[in-house]
Amino acid sequence: MRRAIVSDIHGNLEALKAVLADIQSQNCEQIICLGDIVGYGPEPQACIDAVREFDATILGNHDLAALFDPEGFSNAAEQAIMWTRQQIEAGDSPEACYRRLQFLAHLPRTRREGSLMFVHGSVRNPVNEYVFPEDVYNRRKMEKLFSMVQRICFQGHTHVPGVFTPDMTFLRPEDLDHRYRTGDEKIMVNVGSVGQPRDGDWRSCYAIFDDPWLEFRRVEYPLDTTIQAIYDIPELDNFLGDRLREGR
Repeated sequence: MRRAIVSDIHGNLEALKAVLADIQSQNCEQIICLGDIVGYGPEPQACIDAVREFDATILGNHDLAALFDPEGFSNAAEQAIMWTRQQIEAGDSPEACYRRLQFLAHLPRTRREGSLMFVHGSVRNPVNEYVFPEDVYNRRKMEKLFSMVQRICFQGHTHVPGVFTPDMTFLRPEDLDHRYRTGDEKIMVNVGSVGQPRDGDWRSCYAIFDDPWLEFRRVEYPLDTTIQAIYDIPELDNFLGDRLREGR
């Protein structure tokens, strides 16, 4: 099974369209989304509609916040998710609104395929826990997480792609020439972000897993189109557009 694994689209339709075109060129048989379809970006409705066609999607913390109340969000993030909720609830028709809300409401927190686990945050706290690169220095946390991983856990949430290994190492895609051969050793894989990368590279990032090979892919998209769309919406802080250009 050749799987494309995407995460953290965050309402960035231009980025999603570019990534889907790249996925099609790579002959993937399955698309899995690790959550945060919405939040921050200007096209929540269209992104939900696109993701509904995927083979599997996991619940992200922004997806959850769009249904209920945001917890621990910055002012800009909270303002954006409240606007996002309004867009979803308004919809282009009552039927479309219902379909989108039902889709978000029924997203699972985890997905398991044999020894593979798919989550948004972490294997311990699938929706909300961050696993940052610097957590390799937190041995107690990492040992606990790895004790819960059967073989590979795919995750997102931090928007920083890379591979965590049990010897407390974080390998960035650049360290691996963007390819990694998996084996019996447990690993945790952050697939990066489609709609808002935060590793200093503005290009969208996703991963392809064709066991045993893992590949990180970077995809250019019309960045300025998304930035201008954010600028044009008063409820979205211009900062949410500016940070896209910096990849932060």
